[in-house]
Order: sequence, then C-alpha cells, then structure tokens
Amino acid sequence: MRTIALALVLVPFVAACTWVKMAPGGAQVRVAAAGQDLSSCERRGEISVSVKDRLGPYSRNDIKVRDELETLARNEAPGLGADTVQPKAAPNDGEQRFLAFSCRGAAPAAAARPAAGNRSDDGVETYPIED
Repeated sequence: MRTIALALVLVPFVAACTWVKMAPGGAQVRVAAAGQDLSSCERRGEISVSVKDRLGPYSRNDIKVRDELETLARNEAPGLGADTVQPKAAPNDGEQRFLAFSCRGAAPAAAARPAAGNRSDDGVETYPIED
C-alpha cells in the first residue's frame, strides 16, 4: 500500500522532468516555423521522433513534450547533414515528424525564431524555456 501511495505522489514530479538533453551537434541546428518557405534550402530527409507523453493516467506537460520532440529532431539533423529542421505536422501521442534541410546559413531559417527577449512584428516577446 505504501508503494502505491509513494508512486502516486512521485508521478507528477517525474512527469515534469525533462529527459532529453541537447547533443553537441544539435545546438547548431535551427528550427524553422511550420509552413515557412525553405525553398532556398536543400531537403536532406525526414526525421521521426517520439517521447512519452503520458505516465499511466497522468498526461505530461504539452510544452515539455513539444520541447523534447524538437530537441530530439535537432539532435538527429547533423546525421543527415542538415542544419535546419521544420515540423511536418503537430505532435500526436508523443510522436512528431520533422523535415530536415541544409540551408548553409540562408536567411529563411535564421528568421524562423526570434532571439530570446526580442519582439516580433506582432509585438510578442519571446524567451527560452528553462528548467
């Protein structure tokens, strides 16, 4: 009985943890917005990634799941010779597909995500998510 009670108490804390770490090559991979025109880039392939989005009956935080999926895609991109990834579709049950591109520093990928603390044209200010 104590084991079950302890497990029920620990599940929310474990579910909030980030399990995926950025690989050295993944830190240089940029993420383009879905639907952004990357026609000036060379398509290098497709990446399929997945993480646990539930622990028993408990659903993990959607932002953490999306962040982990993006990190996994960025980690895989250098293996395809890609420097940019773009989501192909929204995550579904902890799985997501990304397109991988080699943009060689082209402007479209660089403009995909404003730098932390910058304001976009629509007045939205962005900051990186920290654990």
